[in-house]
Amino acid sequence: MKEYIRKFITYLKAERNSSEHTIRNYSSDLKQFEKFLSRDRARFSDGKMGPIPNFSRLDLRRFLVHLQKKGCASRTIARKIATIRSFFKFLVEEGYLSSNPAAGLPIPRQEKKLPKFLDEKEMVKLLEAPDERNVLGIRDRAILETLYSTGMRVGELVSLKSGSIDFIGGVVRVLGKGKKERIVPIGEKALSALGEYLEKRGQLLSSPRKDIKQNGTALFLDKWGGRLSARSICRLVNKYVRIIGAKMGVSPHAIRHSFATHLLNAGADLRAVQELLGHANLSTTQIYTHVTTERLKSVYTKAHPRA
Repeated sequence: MKEYIRKFITYLKAERNSSEHTIRNYSSDLKQFEKFLSRDRARFSDGKMGPIPNFSRLDLRRFLVHLQKKGCASRTIARKIATIRSFFKFLVEEGYLSSNPAAGLPIPRQEKKLPKFLDEKEMVKLLEAPDERNVLGIRDRAILETLYSTGMRVGELVSLKSGSIDFIGGVVRVLGKGKKERIVPIGEKALSALGEYLEKRGQLLSSPRKDIKQNGTALFLDKWGGRLSARSICRLVNKYVRIIGAKMGVSPHAIRHSFATHLLNAGADLRAVQELLGHANLSTTQIYTHVTTERLKSVYTKAHPRA
């Protein structure tokens, strides 16, 4: 089983060009599945895993019951089912299995949650929250402006290089999921904030700490000159959300949601927003139409005399 998982992960890296986040989730899900099967077989047989063709739909159903008893959320279970489906599909395509026992495996219904976002006034407050009297405040302003101006993911932001920004063309080169590159427009406010940051960025590379590996090519640096991490971006956003007293639970991804929602509210085309966000499927972007519809309903209820 471990060998088949290893082959599948290699396939994801080499042929599917999957992101590190996807590979990490798939590896974790399959290790959990393999661990469960080992214990499950120990109860129902002599404890040996047996060859992979011996896996049955019953094994998979027992695993789903196990997840439900553990109290896993329906979204988590759905992801694990998707992982197992992909794994067994790979085994069939490679000739290790004659049929896919996971085909048609039911996925639990998920409650559709509308994405959290900041309204335009809150967004302006957030962008103006950093104290720009020092280089870290200037950097933070540039980060917030870039996130809101482009709608990029946090992982995409931290992977930016100092040469990713085209100041003349007003675009930024973004490396998205599956290592797919896309060109995204970036606004004047963000370019201005980035220009100011790049003038001061050298201060972060002059850190006296010799035990920290500096990164001269990364665009956004920590105070020691290393590449800023996604976790640091999350802490940074939460810090400024608290400062402005905005609704709690706002994450860096909420800035991406705000970007999409504000564009659609202003009349942007859904397919254009899809391109800007780097969504492979339009159905992923359509969640934002629900957000704008809810807003319209709210306005209608408050304003229409017969509502």
